[in-house]
Amino acid sequence: MNNEIVKRIISSIILVPVTLFFIVKGTFFFNFFLLICFIIIVFEWHMMKKKKSYSVFGFFFLIFSFYSIYKLRNEFIGDYIYILLITLICISTDIGGYLFGKLFKGPKLTKLSPKKTYSGMIGGYFLAIISIATLYSSNLFFSKTEDLTLNIFIFIILVSSVSQLGDIFISYFKRISKIKDTGKIIPGHGGLLDRADGMIFAFPFSYIILKLEIFQYF
Repeated sequence: MNNEIVKRIISSIILVPVTLFFIVKGTFFFNFFLLICFIIIVFEWHMMKKKKSYSVFGFFFLIFSFYSIYKLRNEFIGDYIYILLITLICISTDIGGYLFGKLFKGPKLTKLSPKKTYSGMIGGYFLAIISIATLYSSNLFFSKTEDLTLNIFIFIILVSSVSQLGDIFISYFKRISKIKDTGKIIPGHGGLLDRADGMIFAFPFSYIILKLEIFQYF
């Protein structure tokens, strides 16, 4: 196991519980955490694309993305359940994509992000489904009905897809900016934007479809 993977594992062990703590805690703690993340990601985006005209568009998109996170945590019934579900889907998708891509390699998914493979894409879906199914079967948050299960399955696939597209999108901008990572704040991972790239797309997507009441969980 190389040094980079060890750093990624250690960072994840620390970051995931901390993130989940702020999500569940809510109120001032979550809002403060969200503000700090927003400032860091906006700074990393600015440093990466500061001389490009579309950097302004990216800035406004980030505002909408973080606004959607705030609304998901404070507006919908169930408080942290929605945002917890989306966060776990994105994290599982990212981990599954990384592990399956490393283990199985195979054909490249797109030229926009040459390191992405079909095996990684499948791995992302697989781990996201397994993770949420495990949470769902524990009966901690959800009631068990057939319709509910189908809705959640569809939701997982959609959010995982958008998360992977967000990852590819940011990877493309890193390539044309000729950088490997957006920052160095997280050992083994790079910048916060490197880890949250899928989430900043998945959250506004989720907020829109939940606001339109396309899916009903509870």
